[in-house]
Amino acid sequence: MRTVRAELTDRLLIFDERHLRAVLADYVRHYNGSRPHRARELRPPRPSHPVANLSHERIKRRPVLGGLINEYERVT
Repeated sequence: MRTVRAELTDRLLIFDERHLRAVLADYVRHYNGSRPHRARELRPPRPSHPVANLSHERIKRRPVLGGLINEYERVT
């Protein structure tokens, strides 16, 4: 709960319940599929793609939630 508050709701103006549900759905997808977790050696719980080796790969940034959060992936 603290993470979602610090990374999302404290930084975003929520208009109504529908908006909150949409924003939370995007955040949960990001949190479980892309966000690194220290306890998991900087791997997400359910990765949506393989973790890139940053020393040998070109990386592309993709904004999430209007740029509030960014996700990064390998360029193929």
